[in-house]
Amino acid sequence: MKMSKGQMGRRLLGVAVAGIALITCGAAFAELGQPAPWEYKLQGAATPVMESITWFHDMLLWIITIITLFVLALLVTVVIKFNARAHPVPSRTTHNTLIEVAWTLIPVLILVGIAVPSFRLLFEELDIPKADLTIKATGKQWYWSYAYPDNGKFEFDSLLAQDKQPRLLGVDNEMVVPVNKVVRVQTTGADVIHSFAVPAFGIKIDAIPGRLNETWFKATKVGMFYGQCSELCGKDHAFMPIAVRVVNDQEFAAWVEAAKKKYAANPTNSFASADIAAQ
Repeated sequence: MKMSKGQMGRRLLGVAVAGIALITCGAAFAELGQPAPWEYKLQGAATPVMESITWFHDMLLWIITIITLFVLALLVTVVIKFNARAHPVPSRTTHNTLIEVAWTLIPVLILVGIAVPSFRLLFEELDIPKADLTIKATGKQWYWSYAYPDNGKFEFDSLLAQDKQPRLLGVDNEMVVPVNKVVRVQTTGADVIHSFAVPAFGIKIDAIPGRLNETWFKATKVGMFYGQCSELCGKDHAFMPIAVRVVNDQEFAAWVEAAKKKYAANPTNSFASADIAAQ
């Protein structure tokens, strides 16, 4: 069936509006600390480190865009101006001191301009400030166990919950942390190498058996934030989510008291947890 120009225009307008809506929804969901449909950028930052990562990413995007456009302009100029028809007698110039100095010095300056904030960001990620709270995250096949040594030394397992949203990210027991507090995360592996990663916090660190690694974050927003194991750790690697619930100080204190009773009465059971994870 042939469509008129008006119908075609309305159809294209509808597609454009739907696309804008999807992108807008994606940006909105990204603020909640989880992936979104049609997402084309980094998740919304929930920590100072992630804000620095986002700024550095955006700066690099501008730099590479300018370089790409500049190189494209040079190629177009060469194709148009220096082809055999437009320039039948080729130039025999072999050296140009100014150009050679420029194409050596300018890239060096660009790399130095990138290196300085890069080193600053690395230092910010690796230099752990004085922690208000320490959590030990142990990667297991295929779930996480969290211990709170500063708050009663209780420990619990966190497994994928099939009946929770978002799909493949909801868990039965979330890691709970207070807002605006420095949280030190210590990671290790109980069996193979795992990787503890929460994009909205800007953290990703390996959990290696026999080794204790450390990272940190300071969540500045209340809400739920999701991540996953980012190391190919076995057949159920895709079903090993991380869920962090950020609450205010009063809610955190109440949760700690409840958790002491709950997990003291029901200590972690690796065999039972493994059975549930395999289902």
